[in-house]
Amino acid sequence: MLADDKLAIQELLARAAYGLDVRDLDILTACFAEEAVMTLRIAGADLVGPFDGRVAIMKLMTDSMEQQTDQRRHVTTNIFFESESKDAASLVSNLTLLGTEDGQMRLISAGVYQDEVARQSGEWKLVKRHIELDLPY
Repeated sequence: MLADDKLAIQELLARAAYGLDVRDLDILTACFAEEAVMTLRIAGADLVGPFDGRVAIMKLMTDSMEQQTDQRRHVTTNIFFESESKDAASLVSNLTLLGTEDGQMRLISAGVYQDEVARQSGEWKLVKRHIELDLPY
């Protein structure tokens, strides 16, 4: 995998976080492959999901956004690649989730993203995402 591909994949993760933070559904939707699958686990509880397909993932995201009154910031760091090929990769990154409301900022949760990405029509897309959150969001 070329360094340019790794940079593009890191940018994909950043765009997904930004799209979620600013509630731009076009940006967020474009980050996921149509056939993407997502699961999550909160504080070691039972697995939530799978959410099969981009439509189901976006419903989860929009349902979550509707319940939030604060401004969220998803900070993605410590990205490393577990496996990589010309058109696919598996990677792990840390999530720090911050929220601002009424002039106060708080740490909501931290966690780990386990992602699989694939090149589709020349663009990198999330095809599988699992989130392990330390606390509820």
